[in-house]
Amino acid sequence: MVSTNNGGTKKIAEATDQPTAALLADLKHRGLLEDTLVIWAGEFGRTPMAERTNDSADGRDHHKHAFSLWLAGGGVKGGVTHGATDDFAYRAVTVPDFHAIVLHLLGLDHNRVTFHHGRRDEKLTDVKPAKLVEAVLT
Repeated sequence: MVSTNNGGTKKIAEATDQPTAALLADLKHRGLLEDTLVIWAGEFGRTPMAERTNDSADGRDHHKHAFSLWLAGGGVKGGVTHGATDDFAYRAVTVPDFHAIVLHLLGLDHNRVTFHHGRRDEKLTDVKPAKLVEAVLT
């Protein structure tokens, strides 16, 4: 028996892998990939555990605090992995770095970009210290 999670993940991967590869190949073929930043992410990750204990629950719970994504083109070096969760695999610890990288690739300094919220100017990377990870950049 295929669980909803495993079956659904396989079905979505089969429906998206080829078109995604075609998009990247087309952008590269046309010389646009170096100037186009592609960000591929889902709406959430998966916990390292599941609360349900019955035999059919081989999936894991939705997880809004830790997730996977990838970048291509637009100044990103291929084949580089960056990121981590805390020791319990509960929270991503490098989200501010991701924001700093994307802002940099868009030509913005994450230390200077602010938005007005609740009577004060805030920075996207203000909550936790962010660093621009040079290893990710071409």
